Amino acid sequence: MSSACAPNSSDPATDLATDPTPRFGIAFGSNVGDRLAHLSLAKRRLLAASPSPESALFSPVFESAPVDCAAGSTPFFNAVAEIALALSPARALALCHDIEAELGRPPKHARNSPRSIDLDLLYAGSITCDTDSLQLPHPRLAQRRFVLEPLAIIRPKLTLPGSETTVADLLQNLFSEEPPLRRVADQW
Repeated sequence: MSSACAPNSSDPATDLATDPTPRFGIAFGSNVGDRLAHLSLAKRRLLAASPSPESALFSPVFESAPVDCAAGSTPFFNAVAEIALALSPARALALCHDIEAELGRPPKHARNSPRSIDLDLLYAGSITCDTDSLQLPHPRLAQRRFVLEPLAIIRPKLTLPGSETTVADLLQNLFSEEPPLRRVADQW
């Protein structure tokens, strides 16, 4: 993988000259403990980091079956947000990891293990990124009902960098064996 994010032409960790406050799509997930409380705490922490929290968009919370998780894993609560952060993608990822650690997720964990909180960057405005630690847009975004369905509620007409298909169309054309999502909370 390369070590660059575009349209930023220099250091992806510091240069935001082309988009000083990108709007980040962030997926939230929790399947351990008080799932709704974990999502709410992560939401508050991200809002505190935003220069314009009033412009943030939040989907309802849905319950979904675990995907690619160990047998016996409990269902997830999932939601998606779009929030402005005056951060590079690398720094936004670090913020998400800090929030995960604050809410009890160990920094080293087995892939798809049960978790109090999981925050995944889905996109960062028009920025694309392909590094060892971060790919934007998220490479599996269009394959996951638990991401597409909440995202289609808040940004149905969004077209991701490198695509000509809207999020609503991606959801409509999704072939997935995931069971239907169950809406559990509109306000969180």
